[in-house]
Amino acid sequence: MANILITGSNRGLGLELVRQYAGSGWRVFATCRHPSEAAELHQLAGEYAEISIHRLDVTVPEDIRAIQWILNGTPLDILYNNAGIYLEDDYLLPAPGSIRYDLWLRTLEVNVLGAVRVTEALLDNVASSEKRLVAVMTSHMGSIADIQMPGSYYYRSSKAALNAAMSGLAEALRKRRIGVLLLHPGGVKTRMGPGDGISAEKSVTGLRQVIDDFTLDKTGHFIKYDGSPMPW
Repeated sequence: MANILITGSNRGLGLELVRQYAGSGWRVFATCRHPSEAAELHQLAGEYAEISIHRLDVTVPEDIRAIQWILNGTPLDILYNNAGIYLEDDYLLPAPGSIRYDLWLRTLEVNVLGAVRVTEALLDNVASSEKRLVAVMTSHMGSIADIQMPGSYYYRSSKAALNAAMSGLAEALRKRRIGVLLLHPGGVKTRMGPGDGISAEKSVTGLRQVIDDFTLDKTGHFIKYDGSPMPW
């Protein structure tokens, strides 16, 4: 049985990733910050014996150490860094003096440092698997070449930094034959996405196909759910 660990799995794309991978017979380690509040995730776990639910705040070292202990050398074919936050109220230019630097720092802590922390902690688990892949849920909003309007400074900068960090990590891990994929899910109709977006089911189906098609020569690539390359 192939194994996958998914961060931020209690709603939206994370929950759909759990649903589809468990439905395909994978063993799924589903993590989120507050498992006791993840009703839909628990419902899924009741339907699939392959799902186990674990607490993981990607910014808390104790949580990360606990996951290391739980896995205890278990191979991870895919480590899926999906957890992320969006803390801005205004998509456009904020009023003078209204930038919340504390929220900006929190966004960077979760979206960038969190993903790197988890990846660093579980590299040996990935290295001992067959697939040997770190998947990273990023966004077209991290593409500097694609910026066409002001706003979303916290989130944009966090995803651009995530792309840069993971691209460098991809090169570092190439010699261990561990792949890294940067994935854009499209505009998805979730709590963080547009109301007129595509369904989480369609996005995750496409993302899974991109992952299935992965070979090590594609490590570090930035790819949309439909398989098309994304601009940097």
